[in-house]
Amino acid sequence: MIDDFFVFDNVIHVYDMSDGNLRQDRGDAAQAREQLLRSGRSQRWPAFSASVEFEKRWLVEEIYDMVFVQSPTDMAMAQVVPLFDWYEDFFAPVYAQYAMAAAYPERVLFCGGVDPLYRGLPDALDEIDYQVRELGARSMKFYNGHVDGSWRCDDEQLAYPLYERCRDLGIRVLQFHKGTPIGLQNVEDLRPNDLQAPARDFPDLDFVVHHLALPYFDELVSIAARFPNIYLSLSGNLGYAVVAPRLVQEQLGKLLMQVGVEKLLWGSEAALLGSPAPYLEAFMRLEIPEDLRRGYGYPQITREDRELILGKNFARLMDVDIDAKKQELASSA
Repeated sequence: MIDDFFVFDNVIHVYDMSDGNLRQDRGDAAQAREQLLRSGRSQRWPAFSASVEFEKRWLVEEIYDMVFVQSPTDMAMAQVVPLFDWYEDFFAPVYAQYAMAAAYPERVLFCGGVDPLYRGLPDALDEIDYQVRELGARSMKFYNGHVDGSWRCDDEQLAYPLYERCRDLGIRVLQFHKGTPIGLQNVEDLRPNDLQAPARDFPDLDFVVHHLALPYFDELVSIAARFPNIYLSLSGNLGYAVVAPRLVQEQLGKLLMQVGVEKLLWGSEAALLGSPAPYLEAFMRLEIPEDLRRGYGYPQITREDRELILGKNFARLMDVDIDAKKQELASSA
């Protein structure tokens, strides 16, 4: 516990960044991996050991220790990253995330992931069936931007069948990587604008957008402020509270004012940034400074705001009874 809050991490990944998972037919695979790791290093808390090896297949035990032993986290969601541009078995493979949830079912939920361009739409629909029915996926993750062709999230022939299948299977929370391109992807392919039509057309589904869609932050703020079923995962973004607090203060102030605290979710992106502990501690200390409140009208962040962001909001989305879960975790300790 941190200040007696229930901490529910929206996104952790059991990565496979090993040489063996890099596609041998892509000469830029190692370059793309290094670009991502360089981005992680720019956010990582300074005390995190530089000797930690990331170019490997991570073990669920390592992630558990990082997230739940080294950090005051109560629950987390292990999310597939269906990125196949440079990886044979996705960047964060299906079975690795499933294994994490299967090993620690009281603490970890499994978020599946598919891509209609990977092996075609029929295969993606079959994979959704399998991941939900057989592996117990509670949510589904999509990554529509690719180097060799991208798909739009408002494509009624390619994307809508994915959402419909999820809905038919009882999956209500859909998650999307937006902004923050990797390697030589086109940044414009990851703009959040194409989520507006699905949010209108599927009002019974909730859409979680990751990474604040940077560099399309203002566009995403406008969208999330207007669409009641669009939520924002501050996945990786709150990590900057350690190394660039002013950046977080400016972003968070605008989000609190225009989007509303009830639509903001904590996400650590472990293991890329290391243990969530220092980022949680920095977030608990973070305040919106007077010049931003006076100059832009941003509200001050409150204890209640922090509690919602760190766990209550995501627990509500995932139908997790916090009081019951606290008792379950306490009895199994």
